[in-house]
Amino acid sequence: MAEKRKNNVGLNTLKPGEKGRIAGMALGKGIGEKLQDMGFLQGSLVECAYRSPFGDPTAYFVKGVLIAIRSEEAGNIYIEKEAGTEMGQWA
Repeated sequence: MAEKRKNNVGLNTLKPGEKGRIAGMALGKGIGEKLQDMGFLQGSLVECAYRSPFGDPTAYFVKGVLIAIRSEEAGNIYIEKEAGTEMGQWA
């Protein structure tokens, strides 16, 4: 997947209720492949659902599935923030 671009931000910057489209990932082969298998693919819409009480991990909806990811890994998943998207509109 593509490397970070200037206009992309880390997935870990999303607040609950915010959404973004995956632009690329810079993760190790093992964790990157597992996340891709779970739907974290370039162009997929991701929504931040919940943060744990201490802020790590955070749960995200992707392709209709809720997945918790540690902040360290989420920071290496680059997204383009979405504006004006409605709940339930998944890629």
